[in-house]
Amino acid sequence: MSETAPADTPVDVDALKARITEVLRNIYDPEIPVNIYDLGLIYGLDVNEKGEVKVTMTLTAPGCPVAQTFPGMVEATVLAVDGVKDAKVELTWEPPWTREMMSEVAQVQLGMI
Repeated sequence: MSETAPADTPVDVDALKARITEVLRNIYDPEIPVNIYDLGLIYGLDVNEKGEVKVTMTLTAPGCPVAQTFPGMVEATVLAVDGVKDAKVELTWEPPWTREMMSEVAQVQLGMI
């Protein structure tokens, strides 16, 4: 039988960050068949002991057709992670995304290496 920790109990930041990273690896860019984490679209993932999360991300291009809706979908997905009390996603265009930001896993998936 599991018990829920009181709301003011500090969360394990490293474990929560790992769970969020796993979830981000299950969100795929609508135009490139690679997850947004390995694609290099996640510029920052800040998690505190209160379970508050800030994700700084970009998209592959400013004119991306999902620019208006995608950050909200990412935010809702992160909010659903056990231990997350609040989540904010900030979209940035600086620095601009380039293919060099992709992980080796993404480059292999796309046949680039």
